[in-house]
Amino acid sequence: MKMTIDKERLVKEFIRLVSIDSPSLLEREMGDYLKNKLEELGFDVAEDDAGNKLGGNCGNIYGFLEGREELEPLLFCVHMDTVEPSRGKQAVLGADGVIRSKGDTVLGADDFAGIAAILEALYTIKEKRLEHRPIEVLFTVAEEIYCKGAKVFDYSKIKSKEAYVLDLTGAVGGAAYQAPSILSLNIEVNGKASHAGFAPHMGIHAIQAAADAIAKLKLGHIDDITTLNIGVIQGGLATNIVPALCVVGGEIRSYSHKKAMEAAQEVKKRFEKSAEAFKATVKFEVITNCQAYETPKEHSVVRRFEEACRTLHMPSSLQQTFGGSDNNAMSEHGITGIVLACAMNQCHSCEEYTTVEELVKIAELTRVLMTSEVNAG
Repeated sequence: MKMTIDKERLVKEFIRLVSIDSPSLLEREMGDYLKNKLEELGFDVAEDDAGNKLGGNCGNIYGFLEGREELEPLLFCVHMDTVEPSRGKQAVLGADGVIRSKGDTVLGADDFAGIAAILEALYTIKEKRLEHRPIEVLFTVAEEIYCKGAKVFDYSKIKSKEAYVLDLTGAVGGAAYQAPSILSLNIEVNGKASHAGFAPHMGIHAIQAAADAIAKLKLGHIDDITTLNIGVIQGGLATNIVPALCVVGGEIRSYSHKKAMEAAQEVKKRFEKSAEAFKATVKFEVITNCQAYETPKEHSVVRRFEEACRTLHMPSSLQQTFGGSDNNAMSEHGITGIVLACAMNQCHSCEEYTTVEELVKIAELTRVLMTSEVNAG
């Protein structure tokens, strides 16, 4: 692959991004840094009020750059937040070209590799005066806590019909065209407290009622495209008290939103039935964190990506992912996109790493997409 971007500048930018603390809902320093960068690159820049809505200190950062009028705009999206532990991150570049953290924090390649790729592609376009299509960028907050920033963004501001979200693990050249609905289940089983030694018969055992329901659920894969997990169970105040309350947390994922919602209703019925048997009551809440989408493989957003990979002599592959991203939120607003692998590995752990080679690849791929002449249709 013939290199167009500036590798040294790219790596320096990535290392600088890593040094900025940006945990979910505390993205202020990162947001200000990126607004300045976009303004220097000639973008019209705006920040929304997502921070106020979500209880954070920064909003989503949006930018638009004029381009060739005959080409349709494209949206490039990445998130600004990182999972913990992330305070005081430092990037360590090894002689082997692998970039890791010092080992006591995440690296933040998720999603700073994507941010670095977008910035370097834009630097290159400006520096080399490359013709490009109209470009929109969206840097979101609170993605790591179920895409909360993207969910509250005002999509009437977006001109693009198609988007590339840089937020996937795996070798650059991979892209996810399908992702699931992700539901959170919050369940309260209410019983009645009594003394466990003197009057156990006077109580209603909330934990036992919840345990009965859980024991009768099918967990794990409940069909080929749907999973159910009960991951949290809390209850009781002391060993000599029949517990009056048991709080249960669960999750459902499915490539079919309909099936996900049906599975949630089955869980609700099961808890209600067990509660009734023990004379307890149930409060049941379902939260839709992400809604499933599937981008057709023949869609222009896919064809453009595959053509860009061919231009760079880079193998391309399409895949499903069972994780959510900002692309889930955008698809609900009529924007068709895919999620690009972007030089992030072993994410959400202190073993997270990237490589200089993969950073170069995703920056080049982003640059080719920004200058592509493939329109929709």
